[in-house]
Amino acid sequence: MDYEFYLRSVRKCNNNSAVKYMRNFGKVIRICLANRWLDFDPFVNYKSKIKVVDRAYLTVDEIQQIADKQFDNDRLAQVRDIFLFSCFTGLAYIDVKKLTRKDIVTGLDGEKWIATYRQKTGTPSKVPLLPSALKLIDYLR
Repeated sequence: MDYEFYLRSVRKCNNNSAVKYMRNFGKVIRICLANRWLDFDPFVNYKSKIKVVDRAYLTVDEIQQIADKQFDNDRLAQVRDIFLFSCFTGLAYIDVKKLTRKDIVTGLDGEKWIATYRQKTGTPSKVPLLPSALKLIDYLR
C-alpha cells in the first residue's frame, strides 16, 4: 500500500498508471514467492481496477487548423509537420523519427507504403501513405 501511495502522491501517477506499476511489481513478488524468497504474499488482499478512459481524438477541422497554423520559427513548423505525419500514418513519434527513405516502398497496389518495424514492439508494420502524408514527405525533403 505504501508503494501505491508513493506512486499516486510523489510520482503523481494517475489510476491506470499506478495499477500498471502495481501489477508489474506483483509479478516480481510472485517470482519471489515461487523461489521462496518471501514467506507471504503482500498482495493477498490487494485489489485494483483499471478505469476505462474515453480518449479524445482530433476532428478533421482541428487537424486542418493545425495544418494551417503558420510559424515564424522553422523548427516549430517542422514539429507541426511531423505531428501531422504521425496523425496521417498512425505511427508513434519514435517510429517516424527512425524512418529512412528505404522504408518507403511501392506496394502490390502500386501505391507508396511505409514498411518498417515498430520500435516498441519490434513487430513489422506496413502503413499506406495517404496523399496528405505524401505531401508532407515531399515538403520535408
